[in-house]
Amino acid sequence: MNPSHILARWAERTPDREAVIGARRRLTWSALRERVDDLSAGLEEIGVGRGDRVAVLLYNCPEFFEAYFAIARLGAIIVPLNFRLAGAEFTYILDDAGVSVLITEAAFHPTIGPIQGELPRLAHVLCVGEDAPRGWESYEERIERARGRKVPAAPAELSDVQRIMYTSGTTSHPKGAMITHGNVYWKNVAHIMDLSLSAADRTLVVGPLYHVGGLDLPATGVLYMGGSVAILPRFDAEGVLEAVHEEGVTNVWLAPTMIAQVLGRKDIGRFNLETLRIIIDGGEKMPIPLIEELRRVIPGCGFHDAYGLTETVSGDTFLPPADAVRKTGSVGLATHQLRIRIVDDERRDLPPGELGEILLRGPKVFPGYWNKREASEAVLVDGWFHTGDIGRMDTESYLYIVDRKKDIIISGGENIASTEVERIIYEDPRVAECAVIGIPDVRWGEVPCAYVVLKPGERADAEEFIARCSAKLAKFKVPRALEFID
Repeated sequence: MNPSHILARWAERTPDREAVIGARRRLTWSALRERVDDLSAGLEEIGVGRGDRVAVLLYNCPEFFEAYFAIARLGAIIVPLNFRLAGAEFTYILDDAGVSVLITEAAFHPTIGPIQGELPRLAHVLCVGEDAPRGWESYEERIERARGRKVPAAPAELSDVQRIMYTSGTTSHPKGAMITHGNVYWKNVAHIMDLSLSAADRTLVVGPLYHVGGLDLPATGVLYMGGSVAILPRFDAEGVLEAVHEEGVTNVWLAPTMIAQVLGRKDIGRFNLETLRIIIDGGEKMPIPLIEELRRVIPGCGFHDAYGLTETVSGDTFLPPADAVRKTGSVGLATHQLRIRIVDDERRDLPPGELGEILLRGPKVFPGYWNKREASEAVLVDGWFHTGDIGRMDTESYLYIVDRKKDIIISGGENIASTEVERIIYEDPRVAECAVIGIPDVRWGEVPCAYVVLKPGERADAEEFIARCSAKLAKFKVPRALEFID
């Protein structure tokens, strides 16, 4: 199950096909395998072996995938780090995971440098790029010193942990979701089947690679099939359009807010987007008006609304493009080898149409959180993963997401899904983004309040939106206040 075997397969069969394309470096399958072999040997020289944790703190770049494969080749565990975190958060994660080696870049030295003294187990920091700060080692020099030395791929079982991905939740500290080689394998199989992935695909990665959306939906699946992955260092709407135009991109994962920014480009017509086969949405509920705008602006591209979590390696359901109109608002059907239940607070199954918590079961569901036995047992009950999300299933087994269980607004005993109110506000074409939350209220416990970002150059009055909501929603769901923010 070691992913490094993928490198060997495609480096032998299609050595000259591009595997990973970045701003600074374009790597064929042959070149990628060579660099991964050398990095593996270099990491082994500094003591990395089976079960050791190696953290990666990088902006999107080809070196992330080099590290991904090299760490796996040694049987070690990769710990991708969210580059938006603060020093104290990095300290907690690096200590909790017991990280011995960190691969990062000089941009993070102001944050990582001051906390190194608090991390006695962190023995080595490898720096990607030129001019490694004092005390850090050059990533390229480590590769160069090990050049040509082969390290055999460590055996990997389905149940072995491949990575630990830290995800925030209801606790005071983030929890490390343990993702096994089997989780990734079955995720790849499912996505290959549902998205018809092949070696001809060219995936654009714009979401951060520390996140399952950027890494797995569907980049790792495309690499598994011998395709190509193009990388943007960070999301930029114009950069997305340029990459599709210049690289012949066939698929991309975008969060709804990213899609809104891409479609909002007034010059979108100057880019050739004909190669774009599918856009996959995920990370939050996609507003229906935005789905309709996407169909209008890029009619030849299929849209897969999707649902997934870090703990399931992303992509648990996909809405087939053929059902995009008939099942508007649904996130689709369960992917291969995944089962879904909708249950009440007593874990009793609910009939079609009724709202309840979404439970998942299957080989792509994680085995638990690192060093968090109680947290694991709380969400994994009798083999079922309790997602904390609220949804419903229709009579054809299509899933509809309503809200996070903890985000449901309870006003006077009535449940209000924030997304239900947001959908009405999004119907106004002047709206770029909106969020509805519950605010304390003496009489009702809490009431909905809306925050709205208008598109550049647009003007509006709060009473207009409140009136729109009043005409389409029950009175208790109407925002008591609406504030415009940047």
